[in-house]
Parts: sequence; structure tokens; C-alpha cells
Amino acid sequence: MISERLKSTILKQLELEDYDIQDDTKANTVPGWDSLSHANVILAIEKEYNIRLKHIEVLKCKNIGDLQVLVDSKLS
Repeated sequence: MISERLKSTILKQLELEDYDIQDDTKANTVPGWDSLSHANVILAIEKEYNIRLKHIEVLKCKNIGDLQVLVDSKLS
């Protein structure tokens, strides 16, 4: 399940306050989440969690839930 911290980081970066994202949400369904903002979202996540995400790892993420699993794996 997507954490409030990750959800907040993503929505803040995209300047969306009340948008509902869930585990199965895909980037292309979120308003304003294009290729440029995608890079900014990933950088914001790296900064928020003090982690590094490899490009290939991020590409394997099909939805927000996959991204949460990736972040969690970097923290453990």
C-alpha cells in the first residue's frame, strides 16, 4: 500500500493537492505527469528518502505500488 509520505511527495511535486493516487495508479493517468515531471518526481523521491534509484529500476515500475516496493527495498 502506498505510504502517505510517498503520496505526499509525488502530489507535492506535481502540484496536486487532493488527487487520489493508489497502488494501481499509473503515471500516464495522473494530470501533469509527463516525461519531464517524471524525472522531477523521481528526484524528489530520492531527496525525500535519501536514496538513489537506478533508471532501469524505475523503468520496471508499472504503477505507484511498484514504486513504493522499490522505495521500500532501498530503505531495508
